[in-house]
Amino acid sequence: MADKIRLRLVTPSRLLLDEEVDEATGPGALGEFGVLPKHISFLTLLEAGEMSYKQGTDQHRLAISGGYAEVLDDVMTVLANAAEYADEIDVERAGDARDRAEKRIAELDHEDKEFAAAEAALRRALVRLQVAGKEARK
Repeated sequence: MADKIRLRLVTPSRLLLDEEVDEATGPGALGEFGVLPKHISFLTLLEAGEMSYKQGTDQHRLAISGGYAEVLDDVMTVLANAAEYADEIDVERAGDARDRAEKRIAELDHEDKEFAAAEAALRRALVRLQVAGKEARK
């Protein structure tokens, strides 16, 4: 296990992943971060974004909508609000969510308390479309 890390990804509805991986990247609150074996311990807040991991030459991508990540003793545990693999993403539904969020943002003033929620919805939809698009180009 010295050359691998265990990656566990949990959402409120399921254990999505519990695998030995070579490396993992995630969308931290302060920017994208990468984790390799023997990584220093840390805890971070996650933003909506793309998470990826490598197993040998295979790279896997997921869309996550925020949460927390902890790295401790060659184990990276991700507690995500929601997460899905690229091939699980319903592109039409994500496109509809993007369109609704863009329309809502156009209707709201920046000072409106719902503006931030609409921006967050747009960010989640765009991440889902981005991750699904990368998978389609493989």
